[in-house]
Amino acid sequence: MQAKNHYILLTFDVEEFDTPLEYNCKIDLPEQMKIGKLGLDAITPIISTNKIASTLYTTANFADHFPNEIQALAQKHEIASHTFYHTTFEEKDLLNSKLKLEEITDKKVIGLRMPRMQKVDMNLVKEAGYLYDSSIHPTWIPGRYNNLKLPRTLYEQESVKRLPASVSTNIRLPLFWLAFKNYPYWFFKKLAIQTLKNDGYLCLYFHPWEFTNINHYNLPKYVKRYCGEALVQRLQNLITDLKPEGEFITTQDFILNKK
Repeated sequence: MQAKNHYILLTFDVEEFDTPLEYNCKIDLPEQMKIGKLGLDAITPIISTNKIASTLYTTANFADHFPNEIQALAQKHEIASHTFYHTTFEEKDLLNSKLKLEEITDKKVIGLRMPRMQKVDMNLVKEAGYLYDSSIHPTWIPGRYNNLKLPRTLYEQESVKRLPASVSTNIRLPLFWLAFKNYPYWFFKKLAIQTLKNDGYLCLYFHPWEFTNINHYNLPKYVKRYCGEALVQRLQNLITDLKPEGEFITTQDFILNKK
């Protein structure tokens, strides 16, 4: 039996595979899109055959390249905004990405996650029409950000609900995609279940491109570890292990039903 009032928010950042650019490796846009699409194809059976709902934070650029796939996924899963492009950002992208995704899915888009969890003005997010933002990682990632002073659970800022990615309850160990690849599986699962029971929800995020074979790219080992089929199986195991602990729902449903 599933635990009552415990919710699992399984989320994916659906985007162009521009990660090599962060490590000074060239990759053109067609290849970025190809790898992103292969990743989406890899995770679609996982979120479809397990009868779970998830949230796909999608760049409008990616959705514009693969509108049929995004429209089909929108019938069961939530499509939220990951702005317009993953590599670049302008303030106008907040509204324009929302409008493009709504045009493609014929559904209201109320959620945002910024690429690489970058900071964004909540007044601009509100003006663009979003009800919630999930661009907060309340932990310390060396060389990236230090958000240890920010709330680690759902809060409100400028009338926008802010949903941080989940971290462990005491020392704020991250429970994001790199942790899933590099922690021992039993340890990640233990922290995830502890956090779920403590907070009442668990917000996890991954990228579809992780679920392709990226071993031939000149990326750090901690990025490439458990990619492709090995990661597909690892995620399948996690879903199976978490199902008795809570209900998989979209972030939209969680936010709209949260009192």
